[in-house]
Amino acid sequence: MKVLDDARALFFVTLVVLWLAAWIGASLSRWLGEVDKESRPDFNVVVGATLTLLGLIIGFSFSMAIARFDQRKNCEAAEANAIGTAYLRSDLLPAEDGAKIRDLLKTYIGLRLRFYTAPDRNTVQPIRVETDRVGAALWKTVSSAALAQPNPATTLAVSGIGDVLSDEGLTQASFWNRIPPTAWSLMFAIAIFCNGLIGYGARRVNVKLFVVLPLVVATSFFLIADIDSPRSGVIVVHPQNLELVQAGLK
Repeated sequence: MKVLDDARALFFVTLVVLWLAAWIGASLSRWLGEVDKESRPDFNVVVGATLTLLGLIIGFSFSMAIARFDQRKNCEAAEANAIGTAYLRSDLLPAEDGAKIRDLLKTYIGLRLRFYTAPDRNTVQPIRVETDRVGAALWKTVSSAALAQPNPATTLAVSGIGDVLSDEGLTQASFWNRIPPTAWSLMFAIAIFCNGLIGYGARRVNVKLFVVLPLVVATSFFLIADIDSPRSGVIVVHPQNLELVQAGLK
């Protein structure tokens, strides 16, 4: 669902759709007849229960988005730490291999910074291809040095490069780990149903009043989508740890 990648578009779509749902509910009330006095208490219970369910689902979705955002931040910090450690451990290798590892790590961290700041998935693909190439060169260099001189020192260097490559995979997984479209569909369906019920139960059509709940829900959806989107929006993971390590390498 491409609209989920643009929180602003999601906000306006949600606002319009939910307002229309309330308006359609009000139109059905005029066509089918208003809720009578005897049924009004039961109807209010149904509306209150549905709104409570909507609030709970929005709260759970917000919690899921925050957890995924924190996961991406932790992965970025882990990557920066692993690259810095691997750079230091390159001194344990023979001089020629260590110098090659350090040059490759400088290129590698630049690619990782580009990965975090890439605006969309299309831009990421060539960065990933180049990152895989540099990662393969890192592993080939350090493994060759370790096989030529197997000792505890070279083992530490191999472990450092292994952590670098492993953390890259965890970061990619965290960027793919987002709120499922089925959860979004459920939230949309309940929100539309709630606004339809409110419109149906309204004693008179009030355009301004009908926009209150859609505006609140649309704002909530905007915030959830913005936090859950790893590459666009107001709230994104800034690779400040990687930038700090890169400055240190220079």
